[in-house]
Amino acid sequence: MKRDTITVTGSDASSYLQGQISQDVDALSEGATAWSLVLHPTGKMVALFRIYRVSADEFLLDVDGGHAEALVARLRRFVLRTAVTFEESDGTIPAPVEWPGAEDTADERQRILAGMPRMGAELTDDTIPGEGGQRMIDLAVSFTKGCYTGQELVARIDSRGGNVPRPIRVLVADGPITVGDAVTVDDKAVGEVTSAAGEVGLASVMRRIELGATVSVGTTTAVVTEPTES
Repeated sequence: MKRDTITVTGSDASSYLQGQISQDVDALSEGATAWSLVLHPTGKMVALFRIYRVSADEFLLDVDGGHAEALVARLRRFVLRTAVTFEESDGTIPAPVEWPGAEDTADERQRILAGMPRMGAELTDDTIPGEGGQRMIDLAVSFTKGCYTGQELVARIDSRGGNVPRPIRVLVADGPITVGDAVTVDDKAVGEVTSAAGEVGLASVMRRIELGATVSVGTTTAVVTEPTES
């Protein structure tokens, strides 16, 4: 599971990040790691990533492979007379990638069953954070830290109980499914598979499709299932 790493340094690094990302940087002690989001001003996704505090003025960020350039470009967007630099690097965060519901984060099947979204699959520039699932929000968003860019949409969706147009759902099928398979109910399209491993997958589906529902996926059927627990 390749991840890209970014080094963030400068006397303003902490305060700048605090105003740009969804995690509470001020609450992050040296040597601690947390998940976070960075958003467009509209509130749509740029990246789900990890942040590791090296020291008061230095951080490491890591993100799914191939997405560092977009993350750096977004973080540099509002730098103006601010002592902070962002550079892609060969370093690594000295903490394993982990999330609830999966013992082995390199196992694609476990990731899918845990309902954890991936950049470029479930998470794109068109995704609003709530569509990535409550587990992602709980991991990556602080609702007490104060303002950051894109916060308004996150707060508004949270105040509505996470009710989003096309949430990501776990599918457990009767046979193999593939990325791009249409998800249908009564021959009407309600979503599309975004990740798959054998007979399990993640799909962006219309919110009217509830947990426990049976849907058609490609040439087979599947049940919309709760993510696995830790």
